Amino acid sequence: MNHTETGSKYYLFSIVCVAVLGGLLFGYDTAVISGAEKGLQAFFMGAQDFVYTDTWHGITSSSALVGCVIGSAVSGFFATRLGRKQSLFWAGILFFLSAAGSYDPEFLFFEKGVPSFPLLLAFNFYRILGGIGVGLASAICPMYIAEVAPSRIRGTLVSWNQFAIIFGQLVVYFVNFLILGNHANPVVEVTEGISRILNPEEAAWSITTGWRLMFVSEIVPAGLFTCLVLLVPETPRYLVLTGRHEKALSVLARINGRAQAETILQEIRTTVKVRTEKLFTYGVTVIFVGIMLSVFQQIVGINAVLYFAPRIFESMGMGDPMEQTVLMGVINILFTLLAVFTVERVGRKPLLIAGSLGMAVGALGVALNNAVGGLPAIAPVICILIYSASFMFSWGPVCWVLIAEIFPNTIRGGAVAVAVAFQWIFNFIVSSTFLPMYNMSAGDMGVRFGHLFVYALYGIICILAALFVWKFVPETKGKSLEDMNRLWKKTK
Repeated sequence: MNHTETGSKYYLFSIVCVAVLGGLLFGYDTAVISGAEKGLQAFFMGAQDFVYTDTWHGITSSSALVGCVIGSAVSGFFATRLGRKQSLFWAGILFFLSAAGSYDPEFLFFEKGVPSFPLLLAFNFYRILGGIGVGLASAICPMYIAEVAPSRIRGTLVSWNQFAIIFGQLVVYFVNFLILGNHANPVVEVTEGISRILNPEEAAWSITTGWRLMFVSEIVPAGLFTCLVLLVPETPRYLVLTGRHEKALSVLARINGRAQAETILQEIRTTVKVRTEKLFTYGVTVIFVGIMLSVFQQIVGINAVLYFAPRIFESMGMGDPMEQTVLMGVINILFTLLAVFTVERVGRKPLLIAGSLGMAVGALGVALNNAVGGLPAIAPVICILIYSASFMFSWGPVCWVLIAEIFPNTIRGGAVAVAVAFQWIFNFIVSSTFLPMYNMSAGDMGVRFGHLFVYALYGIICILAALFVWKFVPETKGKSLEDMNRLWKKTK
């Protein structure tokens, strides 16, 4: 069969799988610190030229987020100047360099195994490099998938990117578990403001070697992604933007068949007058909607729950918090798959609104438990699982789908960069404010007041998110990317 005449699903799915591998690296890189941070903390506590405080550990543990903001902010420049494909290639290079540098931050300049303040700066530099890779991948992977996918299955294919992110996190949890094996992690205790390691002999391997192996394990998927991305084509939309119409037609024909490819190419050409247009060419509304989708995806509080899940479950006093965290991870995977298989049938807006209301029920249920007290310990656990599952079939994957497809062709690179940069900024804000709010005390309620406050706040924000989607977000199910030009011209 001539796939140029009929199109090849195998060809489409193979190139989408490469882009999805970038999503897996996104999840892998952001979650690898969870297994390595205890050994890393103990290693730098041995420095003689400075005191490695909890503040320094907090900065070091989250330094990749600085790179994420940078990477997402410059992703528009990369996507527009270098193209989607080359941008993903450079993201892969950054992932690779970060993994190697985090494993051996002493390379060339420092004595091996001797912690110091300059070495800490070097380590954070390599983590920021990886964060820049995450920022690029988080913006450009869904953009790449959206620009190669036929409109009838675009939402499904972009949703696989979110699945890959969560799967990447689960993979690195498992890899970290295997690397640690029978070795003990260090136990750090703070006494009178001074941190000390309670089991330095037992944890010696983790302190000197374990955390390094966890970081360097990312070299395998990073190297695979960097090599494979060289084999995929540039997106047809970018090829048309840069005047390579014949090449764009060839790619479209391999995906859709020649007859349909010629129609799609003509639609793309009619929407591309110049290589790029100014960010606000289509008005303020489209940029506002893109930014607020990103902001709401973060301020509903999901990353605070995911990052601090064991601590949260422990405070609820029911069983082993790690078991409940694993259960939540499995539920997250299953409900992300629910979105993958329903986003084209149900639509983007219904999933977002239903997910927002489900999250509100879960968050307000936890708040109510802390206000009333005396309920069974399983009640808030179930509410947290409802909250997390509701996010996973809605805001988790669908937000990425919409950000990849609502912007017109000629501003997509810059607009996606702005939206995703806001996402990482508010990720940092939510993650850094959760614990202070969670641990607030007030009168007779004590710390329970903080638990009540933070979940009530997230629940109210979830309701506002549903109202925002209902009022401002257009339904894009079944629409071509070229339809976005016409849609936003009407609302300008």
